[in-house]
Amino acid sequence: MNEKITPYTGTATKKEQVATMFNNISGTYDFLNHFLSIGIDIIWRKKAIKELLASQPKVILDVATGTGDFAFEAIQILKPEQIIGVDISEGMLSIARKKIEKRNLSDIFSVQIGDSEGLNFDDNTFDAITVAFGVRNYEDLEKGLSDMLRVLKPNAKIVILEFSKPRNFPIKQLYNFYFQYITPFFGRLFSKDKRAYTYLPESVEAFPDGDTFVSLMKKVGYKSAKHRSLTFGISAIYTGVK
Repeated sequence: MNEKITPYTGTATKKEQVATMFNNISGTYDFLNHFLSIGIDIIWRKKAIKELLASQPKVILDVATGTGDFAFEAIQILKPEQIIGVDISEGMLSIARKKIEKRNLSDIFSVQIGDSEGLNFDDNTFDAITVAFGVRNYEDLEKGLSDMLRVLKPNAKIVILEFSKPRNFPIKQLYNFYFQYITPFFGRLFSKDKRAYTYLPESVEAFPDGDTFVSLMKKVGYKSAKHRSLTFGISAIYTGVK
């Protein structure tokens, strides 16, 4: 379903197009994220990371790490021994590396090029996996979820933060207007990539959110899979255990 939605037209795979898009917008990504969500994305990240407080994971994998914001939040809240961030965009990772260096966190947090659907790690490696606003960009969602499950340790937890679609009036109508008109306008203005912030609402629209996504998690083998809605259903936290 969501594999048909791609950032650009052309023969490149969705994966290649997503990498190109994030390379293009990496310089303005953090600013636009906080600006367009009025800073609410920071609150969402904190809430999602707190899902892992009880399990106190020591070694964490942050998939689709981007510029590292989710991982930095995890370091602050969870105090892990090690976090590895993987992403398909070198542009985003170069920003993450600068932030790691600036914050003197290179002994805890490292990043590398990586593909969610073919993670370069052994089975049963991580105490926890986190993904923020990444799964809707997967080329093959089921494959990505399965591979993350593979590298999780038994009984370890995954936490996924992702946009969803508000169902109720008037939030639904306001959200749709904002996402279809305001977001692309400012996206074009600041990022110089016309398609990136038009792709954003399209990818959210196509994403199988809520119970559908929970069913997919269960299908690939996650136990206790569930979701929690945030801010009138604009985003959601999904959790599951290996």
